[in-house]
Amino acid sequence: MLGENAQLALDTILHKPVKGIPTCAIFAMQRDHIERIAGAAPGEYEKRPEEVYTAMQRAAGVCIVDQFIPTNPLSMGEKGYENVELGATTGAEEIVRDGITIDSPEAVVEHMERFVFPSLLDAVGKFDAESVTNWIIADHDTLQEKLGPNILKTGYGGIAFPCFHYGIYGYENYFMAYALYPEVMEKHFSLQADLALLNNHAAAEAYAKADLPPLHRLDFDMADSRGTLVDVKSLDRIWVPHFARCLEPLLKTDLKMIWHCDGNLMEMVPRLLEVGLKGFQGFQYECGMDYEKICAMKTEDGENLTIIGGVSVTTTLPLGTPDDVKQEMAWLVEKGPKTGLFLGVSSSITPGVPWENMETLLQGFDYYRIHGRG
Repeated sequence: MLGENAQLALDTILHKPVKGIPTCAIFAMQRDHIERIAGAAPGEYEKRPEEVYTAMQRAAGVCIVDQFIPTNPLSMGEKGYENVELGATTGAEEIVRDGITIDSPEAVVEHMERFVFPSLLDAVGKFDAESVTNWIIADHDTLQEKLGPNILKTGYGGIAFPCFHYGIYGYENYFMAYALYPEVMEKHFSLQADLALLNNHAAAEAYAKADLPPLHRLDFDMADSRGTLVDVKSLDRIWVPHFARCLEPLLKTDLKMIWHCDGNLMEMVPRLLEVGLKGFQGFQYECGMDYEKICAMKTEDGENLTIIGGVSVTTTLPLGTPDDVKQEMAWLVEKGPKTGLFLGVSSSITPGVPWENMETLLQGFDYYRIHGRG
């Protein structure tokens, strides 16, 4: 049986009229903030990260958790990331994949054709749908048990779609390859989609078989503060069709898939809605994401969008005042959709946010969860 907060979340997912506005997971990264919210002793988070992190969610009145990352704050120190291993997108001097030095767009193409494409074809041939279905159900059930009956575990991961591979090859050479060899990139998206289609049939079976909560967040960074990482018209040609076809098994269900917004995704918003997505989470307002315009949009079926309106973790929380936090929360509520609205934060809350702002954030969550727009 669901607790009060979890039921509020489920009713909101279903776009039923509700009094309160449910709270989404809090991704705090500063350890003493986690402990303070959770009511744990100093140093306790490092000893028992999962238990203290979960206690923080409960103490904050969280209603849904999609991404569960209890040990992520252990990767940071008091001033952010420290002693980070240099990788393809974090300053590595040399990138080598399967013996191929990725020092040109041609090297990206060579590696894809020699290793990535055969690997994807092999994975398609060996795909085990039953195992994927069972894993999705078991993963949900395990996390739901950890969270308890008053927090609803919703979907994150388990649904696949074609992605950029800049994390493998680095930004420079990957995007030069994207520009110079679009036919190779489309083949990569197509093969990813072939595998994703099989995965998503299995995911649809999991949602139906276990009657999982019908909300799932898709998450991949495809924009920066200026806009999409590539010309959006090129996405229309070689990415969107494969993205749409691999989601088809899920688009035929009642599952609401929403997209995490990093950077300025305004050009992609209508495209994602045309495919059949039902809403958005995150929002970097300072990059040009027009929250008010998006919240006034409708799904392809003419319904209100499902929106997780996040207080900004890049401006308001670290740089603003408690009054700024209050004003932004009031704005999120006022301009958000009349049904299907959650409140949260735009992304991870990095170390350095003043406690007064965190406290105001939590008080705001409590107020709107109880009183709603009233």
